[in-house]
Amino acid sequence: MDVKGKRVLVVGLGKSGVASALFLSERGARVAVSDARSPEQLREEIPVLLDHGISVETGQHGERTFRDQDLIVVSPGVPFDVPQLVQARARGIPVIGEVELAARFLQGHIVAITGSNGKTTTTTLAGEILSAGGRKTLVGGNIGTPAITFVDRSTQDTWLVLEISSFQLETVETFHPHIAVVLNITPDHLDRHHTFENYAAAKARIFENQTAGDFVVLNADNEPCVETASKAKPPARWFSRLNEVGSGAFVRAEQIVWRDEAGERDIMPVSEISLKGAHNVENVLAAVCVGMLAGIEPLQIRRAVAGFKAVEHRLEYVATVRGVEYYNDSKATNVDATIKALESFPGRIHLVLGGKDKGSDYSLLNSLLKERVKRVYTIGTAAAKIEAQASGTEIVSAGTLEAAVRRASEAATAGDIVLLAPACASFDQFDSYEHRGSVFKDLVRQLAAREQERERVESGAAGGNS
Repeated sequence: MDVKGKRVLVVGLGKSGVASALFLSERGARVAVSDARSPEQLREEIPVLLDHGISVETGQHGERTFRDQDLIVVSPGVPFDVPQLVQARARGIPVIGEVELAARFLQGHIVAITGSNGKTTTTTLAGEILSAGGRKTLVGGNIGTPAITFVDRSTQDTWLVLEISSFQLETVETFHPHIAVVLNITPDHLDRHHTFENYAAAKARIFENQTAGDFVVLNADNEPCVETASKAKPPARWFSRLNEVGSGAFVRAEQIVWRDEAGERDIMPVSEISLKGAHNVENVLAAVCVGMLAGIEPLQIRRAVAGFKAVEHRLEYVATVRGVEYYNDSKATNVDATIKALESFPGRIHLVLGGKDKGSDYSLLNSLLKERVKRVYTIGTAAAKIEAQASGTEIVSAGTLEAAVRRASEAATAGDIVLLAPACASFDQFDSYEHRGSVFKDLVRQLAAREQERERVESGAAGGNS
């Protein structure tokens, strides 16, 4: 794909938008960018772009800006059906996303991992497994490092492990993973996709350009995932925590087993997985499939899994304060992820819930709220909806994350769990789920520091009285 001299508009200045703009400029394109946010909100990005001769439009998406372009590259955060993009496509202007742009330049083997939950953990673990097996591995995509930044580092023997979102899959055309993984499909982003059927169809686009020589990995325990198998050209390899599968990875007698045309091979005991929660067993099974399909030896897979720790903001242990354990699962941005987080603990949970609503049904949490949760502390713009739909335990309207942590710390007793698993996006009060998780951890560490200081003072006073 030759972009030299072409007029290219990049819409949206998130990480992938900035990376795309710089990539295109370096290859001789005449690049402009457009973002509806204010110059103040983009104060860090604008100077970098201007230094590269890229024209910047902020505060709006001007209709004229979208005319007379040879190509438009849209960031995942920008809905594909905004009027300006609809009009551009009607005029015959190609509109693609950053992942599709990258796909036209990348070399090597692409492992693409999508799903409603577990993408980041599985992508990171699959990368660790491939690296342990001696593969030249690059890990990125929706996980934080845009795929376009890997172009100059990729070679024919590179394995690119990419987390791919439904937003990114909306704009693929030639994107061709050698191994495509769908972890699960549960309701999410309905504010963007409008219906669950649209959302599931977007996920299934991960198979669109595969051939019979590629591989598809699917969750046999998730019915919407099973239904996508008919859309894939390669025969599916399955993973299951609950049942044996004909071809793929499963659990038998607390042992992870791989089965294919050559027979069965034991991979590792489930007890060696350090990650909490049954959902993480599923993530490990999917990553095992990737490793085996890439030709990694079972012992290398076992060592990589056994040494793998929780990814930041995903059921991440933060601290124990006065006998109360605090966990950060800020990445739980939908109801199903929060269900999985709650299932990871037997009970005595103080749950921080809320943020920006994504069209979710919070009543799905109610049985677990009754069974395992002492109190719910609501935050953000979704609080009123959550309070109307949630039941089964005490609901406390906290408003902010700081207030929620303070009130939970006051109510919790030794042996309790304080869990941030908000079931919502973060963009009402935070820049990202990472920002939200970092604020939560800072608040908990401040609690721990105050408790340590209290103990020090009390210890000193006791020593003075002896």
